[in-house]
Amino acid sequence: MYGNLKRGEDTEQMGVIDWANWNTGRFPELKLLFHIPNGGKRDAREAARFKAMGVKAGVPDLCLPVPRRGYAGLYIEIKYGKNTTTAKQKEWIKALKEQGYKAVVCNGGVEAAKELETYLLGTPTILISSAKEKLEKLKK
Repeated sequence: MYGNLKRGEDTEQMGVIDWANWNTGRFPELKLLFHIPNGGKRDAREAARFKAMGVKAGVPDLCLPVPRRGYAGLYIEIKYGKNTTTAKQKEWIKALKEQGYKAVVCNGGVEAAKELETYLLGTPTILISSAKEKLEKLKK
């Protein structure tokens, strides 16, 4: 599927991005889906540079900053096989939920794509700041 890459979390996530790219006609909001590059092997110098730039351990893999179903947006942590969430990932997921986001762990790309589809089929969330801005425009 992706050259000689061994199937794992990376290739599962690539499959989700492929699915998203194929489905932007149905769900234009998928153009906003992005990966948070926190994982991967880095040498000490590059890791220090990324940390200085704000990279934080445990942040979920994917973010869809689209409010739906009463949530402010969706974060997805992708796992594959026997991999499980780390303590830092659990902390981030809990904190994101406390801030009004839907944050989930999906086992594989198919589950993640289904999560995205179900989420996007939901009713848009009206955020207070957006509603206030619209009211201000109407007053003018």
